Amino acid sequence: MEQKHPLPPFTLETAKEKIQMAEDAWNSQDPEKISKAYTINSEWRNRDTFVNGREEIVRFLQKKWEKELHYNLKKEYWAHTGNRIAVRFEYEYQTKDGRWFRAYGNENWEFDENGLMAKRYASINDLAIKEEDRKFK
Repeated sequence: MEQKHPLPPFTLETAKEKIQMAEDAWNSQDPEKISKAYTINSEWRNRDTFVNGREEIVRFLQKKWEKELHYNLKKEYWAHTGNRIAVRFEYEYQTKDGRWFRAYGNENWEFDENGLMAKRYASINDLAIKEEDRKFK
């Protein structure tokens, strides 16, 4: 049986550990590696896009990082209970035409008993920034 520790129910410490693991994985920009943290039939809402399952997750992330260059993400603990974690995040990226953006958002995560994320709901807003205003370099 596939497991991804730490397992729920989460404590403050294990929720923060799970968040750091997610941040590290997403900053690797390795869609295959990232997809392994989700259930086979994981459900996502990312902005206005709905994604279902690992195969779609991989394709979604490949397309994401074709458009979002120099991606750098920071996640922050917001709340947790049982098998759920809420995070706040921000990340920066550059478009192919050289413009920089900072994206702000919140995610709600729900995990199965094996510590795999079954549901991920992300609300995200982008803000155009100047290169000299970047936080994450």
